[in-house]
Amino acid sequence: MSHTEPHRIRSEEYDDLLHDLHLELVKFQRHVIADERRVLVLLEGRDAAGKDGILKRVTRHLSPRETRVFAPSRPTERDQSSWYFQRFLPHLPAAGEIVFFNRSWYNRAGVERVMGFCTEEQCERFLQDVVPLESLLVGDGLELRKLYLDISRAEQAERLEERRRDPLKQWKISPVDARAMELWDAYSEARDEMLRRTHDAAVPWTIVRADHKKTARIQFIRFLLGSFDYEGRRDELLEFDPEVVFPFSEKRLKDGSIAR
Repeated sequence: MSHTEPHRIRSEEYDDLLHDLHLELVKFQRHVIADERRVLVLLEGRDAAGKDGILKRVTRHLSPRETRVFAPSRPTERDQSSWYFQRFLPHLPAAGEIVFFNRSWYNRAGVERVMGFCTEEQCERFLQDVVPLESLLVGDGLELRKLYLDISRAEQAERLEERRRDPLKQWKISPVDARAMELWDAYSEARDEMLRRTHDAAVPWTIVRADHKKTARIQFIRFLLGSFDYEGRRDELLEFDPEVVFPFSEKRLKDGSIAR
């Protein structure tokens, strides 16, 4: 079975849609602040999947005082001697805040595992512990969303080459990026196991097909806003394409919806 090719957002409609969605994001944030909600969005995906670009568009007009983006850096010696989740917990949102993790604790089941930065025992412990931890956070009132940006092998190769050529994108290049294509299959295997074992009713994974950047940005924001209740929500604006954004399932791994 093959997947359906999704509709691409045309460049001429992109700016208007993005403007309307920015207004909706600001409206949503007003309700988060007024109701003292705690919102956490975990954004994962392959190297060059477009995480930075999406977060730049999502946060562009949000209040910097109540919005934070946390991008984990290489763990320090102290981090390595602590409980794995410990360095992430101080970055969780307080009342009235929206926090985005640009990569997250799921590094352990992806980059760290594939690159050999953790042991198989450490990865297994993580896979056993993460859903119970997330369930505790959700049970305490945290509104958690987990989204995985998925791109094809050809698209990743093109974007990584563009980074190497563009002097303004040199900061995006790392030794991990350099091996991304070489380790494509290993990353696919690690991703599949991570999604299978950490997709839970209380804390599900949502997949975003991101080969087309503008389409992914619009559909990401539509889904994200539509997944929250807030007063005055424009439901007609938030209808997303189910061929671009969809809940993880074993079927989607097999029908070509998720890149192999």
